[in-house]
Amino acid sequence: MAGKVKAALALAVVGTAALASGWEPMPRVRVLAHRGARSVAPENTLAAARAAAELGADGWEFDVRRTRDGQLVLLHDETLVRTTDARDAFPERAPWRVADFTLDEVRQLDAGSWFVREDPFGTIRSGEVSAEAAQRFPGEQVPTLREALLLSRELGLWVNIELKGVPLAPLAPERQATVEEVATLIRELGMAEVTLVSSFDHEMIRYLKAVAPEVPGALLTTFLPPQAVEYARGMRADAVNPSLEAYTPDWGRRLHGAGLGVYVWTVNDPGALDRLAADPSVTGIITDWPQRLLALRR
Repeated sequence: MAGKVKAALALAVVGTAALASGWEPMPRVRVLAHRGARSVAPENTLAAARAAAELGADGWEFDVRRTRDGQLVLLHDETLVRTTDARDAFPERAPWRVADFTLDEVRQLDAGSWFVREDPFGTIRSGEVSAEAAQRFPGEQVPTLREALLLSRELGLWVNIELKGVPLAPLAPERQATVEEVATLIRELGMAEVTLVSSFDHEMIRYLKAVAPEVPGALLTTFLPPQAVEYARGMRADAVNPSLEAYTPDWGRRLHGAGLGVYVWTVNDPGALDRLAADPSVTGIITDWPQRLLALRR
């Protein structure tokens, strides 16, 4: 495992040299596990990060939200209902919004049992996730951003941090604080070179580049406007993360030609994975099935 981690970290460092020189793509497409390897482990947990590393992914993408007491935790949804037992643990706290719970309260929740119960990708039924592995998921906690970054550094995983939030202008103080805290933590841990911060809230990315220009930032988008390159430059972004539906090879050439990274999400179909893995303009692919993409890349 030590050799594998060292090799993965070396790949991440090689990739960051490309970031500093204008976001040239790696010799091979970067494989990013969406919310961790969530087809085989509970999403946005440390278990999902470990699974991504074990499968051989280059990194993982995860979502960050703010608790009531201002702590940054990994969770995709606005509420805790789908991926924790918040409804049972706090029956009187509907609608169970993350922003209404303190970190201590979130820490009391089980973020793993739902995966075993629902088997959302059918990988427990198929045997891809063994019964022994599935038994370890109940009791998994919602991690903090610090914990996720520390584990990523230990495992040699590149990270794409998605900041959740509603795009509104001007940037509210709470959203500014989130950006500042994320940037401070990345700097403290020395992880700017192996991190990409992305958001649908493009003002958060522009603010990130103002307060921490060394931290790469990406614009998440479900469509590409005619002036996408000019718009990205105006936001000072280093990359654009288009949805699979929005991406076309022509747009890839334009973005890549302008020195922008291109990370396409969320790509699960084998045909689409194959096509994008061979596209020289694609820097990375975000997928629920990194194992499928890794098999193609090999």
